[in-house]
Amino acid sequence: MEASPTIAPLGDCALLATFARVISWEAGERVRAAAARVRDLARTEITDVVPSYTTLGVYYDAASIDYAAVVALVAPLLETDDARDAKSDAALLEIPVRYDGPDLQEVAERTGLTVDEVIARHSAHGYRAYACGFQPGFAYLGDLDEALALPRRSSPRLRVPPGSVAIAGRQTAVYPLQTPGGWHLIGTTTLRMFDATREPPALIRPGDEVRFVREEA
Repeated sequence: MEASPTIAPLGDCALLATFARVISWEAGERVRAAAARVRDLARTEITDVVPSYTTLGVYYDAASIDYAAVVALVAPLLETDDARDAKSDAALLEIPVRYDGPDLQEVAERTGLTVDEVIARHSAHGYRAYACGFQPGFAYLGDLDEALALPRRSSPRLRVPPGSVAIAGRQTAVYPLQTPGGWHLIGTTTLRMFDATREPPALIRPGDEVRFVREEA
């Protein structure tokens, strides 16, 4: 039997529900399903609902509702037996990639693979979006082929261009904006991961499935 989530304050205008202590896709599905149910409340006092790997943040307007009242609203939705499918809103996305990243050769050397083998393994299967964070539209995608798993760069770059396809650990991602970053850059895409004028602004949402499709450089 799955343990009931724990609830605790998160600052002075949010609560944090913790569903598990170990990251797994199953825990993430519970988080996303609960997030959908909280959003369905459509309460103006609740200002944001943020699912992550194993936790759910619920933000509220402290001027119009207090912590205890939010807990009373949210707690029944975390443990409900409602059979709502957490995947009902999930999308399957294909991202065209030119494997021309500056770290591609180094990744091949450090993993003992050829460049073509790195590309083949990275584009061989679909990835699931576990969570979004770090910057708007940055989706953490897993699980990366174990043969490609490398720790982050020892020296992060000060500027990573938007559209950079990167890997670190057992995850892969696409940088939506130009920011510092320590992941290994293996390719680029012309798709915009985040556009504030688009609805929804982020191309990838938690729960989506993503496939990388190789384009010739």
